[in-house]
Amino acid sequence: MIIFSAVFHEYAHGWAAYQLGDTTAKDAGRLTLNPLRHLDPVGTVIIPLFLLFTSGIFIGWAKPVPYNPNNLRDQKYGNLKVGIAGPAANVLIALILGLFIRFFSGYLVITNILPLIFFDFLALIAYINIFLALLNLIPLPPLDGSKIIFCGRKDAYKKLAIVNTDGSGAQFIESASGNDSTPFWEIIAE
Repeated sequence: MIIFSAVFHEYAHGWAAYQLGDTTAKDAGRLTLNPLRHLDPVGTVIIPLFLLFTSGIFIGWAKPVPYNPNNLRDQKYGNLKVGIAGPAANVLIALILGLFIRFFSGYLVITNILPLIFFDFLALIAYINIFLALLNLIPLPPLDGSKIIFCGRKDAYKKLAIVNTDGSGAQFIESASGNDSTPFWEIIAE
């Protein structure tokens, strides 16, 4: 279920960019809910399975949907809208599941149409989506929060090279480590 939540999250980014005039995701064939188009071999398969079998935790990610901020019609708030679309999609999933549980679980369990464990599973998916939304709002590249916090601050955005539409955080790591001419904490303080 985490994979489908991540896919919906990435699709929402592409959809928002497309609505704002950028066709990059569509041209790349990534404006789809097909999970295979969003799989990142390392982040969706290798690392999650390795961590699951070695430590019992599950951490992973989907391949970020590409978009070109220069193609967005709304140059002032376009990055903000594209950045917030992913976490908003996760909140929407949690809201829909929460409302379904709230209004239908009693009837469907009492009438033996669905077992209680089914609703426990739906609640778990809702919690995971809330967690994914909050995690992605952390303002560190390549997470969505970095696009949101730097919205309207093109100078800081360019210095840090956060655009990272390929999902790479290498430029952030270089900047945060102080190897760049402008350390990360000074850019945030600007």
